[in-house]
Amino acid sequence: MPELSREKIKEYLEDIYQKDVRISYLGGLEKEKKVQSEEEIKGYGYGNPMLIDYSVGGKDKKAVLNTMRPGYGFGHDHFSDRAQSLIWAHNAFSKLPRHVVSIDVGAFTKDGDLISNGSAEEFFQLVQYEEGTEYFLDLERIKETDRLTDLDKARTIALSDYLVEIHKVKKDAPELYVRRIRDLLGHGECIMGLMDSYPESLGFIDSKGFEEIEKKCIEWRWKIKNKGYRLCQEHGDFHPWNILFNQGKELSVLDRSRGEWGEAADDVTAMSINYVFFSLQKQSKLGGAFEELFQLFMENYLEKSQDDEMLELLQPFYAWRALVIANPIWYPSLEIDIRKKIFNFIHNILEVEVFDITKVNDYLSD
Repeated sequence: MPELSREKIKEYLEDIYQKDVRISYLGGLEKEKKVQSEEEIKGYGYGNPMLIDYSVGGKDKKAVLNTMRPGYGFGHDHFSDRAQSLIWAHNAFSKLPRHVVSIDVGAFTKDGDLISNGSAEEFFQLVQYEEGTEYFLDLERIKETDRLTDLDKARTIALSDYLVEIHKVKKDAPELYVRRIRDLLGHGECIMGLMDSYPESLGFIDSKGFEEIEKKCIEWRWKIKNKGYRLCQEHGDFHPWNILFNQGKELSVLDRSRGEWGEAADDVTAMSINYVFFSLQKQSKLGGAFEELFQLFMENYLEKSQDDEMLELLQPFYAWRALVIANPIWYPSLEIDIRKKIFNFIHNILEVEVFDITKVNDYLSD
């Protein structure tokens, strides 16, 4: 974390007020905890409120510098969680009668500077442009021809190898794993959020069907949430629209989502279900070229990762990704029979203790 200093705090306040600032006190809310030296300021730490007595233009003022402790748990695990909380607080404090006023919301730079974001309306991201062709175009071609090239097979291996490599990086933070499994169900972009996004009056599932899925997923949460030793580096949205290939098998990835750390099954299911999805559109089952790619992807991953345990916990992750591909919001022209098969898949896999990569068509059946 960047180090606090009296000079950096002074510069920040002068930037806010556009006037000279004199600081008379820095320290704890109890005045006997005044910090006397730069070393004491640096060691004050994050998560401890720091009282600042200062004067601007001859007027004495007091403020409290609040930070959030970067720990795991309570929804504060990621930098973005803490930013979200503090930005919300700045906006909301002044809306409640008799609430203390928020002067500003800011950020620390890696050099320890304090910068203001108090006037921000929206945030943006600028990313480097990357050359390449989106992988889903390969799948569209294969859907039309049902033929594979050597490059198609090599790219599938490359995708699987990439996941094996990034998933090797582990993190010891069991509370974060619990949170990621909880988010799998309750996050607005995950299982419950997706079910809530479905339009009413569907011809392939009703509210009772969604309720049954949700209950099964809650049972799965209690089965797998304490497997914190599995927490690993992940992409978080590893699907064919987020993969770029050059003319060969070198790949780049886009739009990493929902945090640096999670469950490896997240990435594996996000990609592999698309072989099922494209095959369903071609022949209403997993077969032909796409069955070969599915088996190649999964067998290569399982062999090189030696992670057979994944087959005992990927079920709710497949349910989540299946809810994506069956959703009329993203795929409005998908045939109703295909949607029914996808929901068969969801119900069936949530009932099996160990996922069998050779029985996908059984899971798609009534």
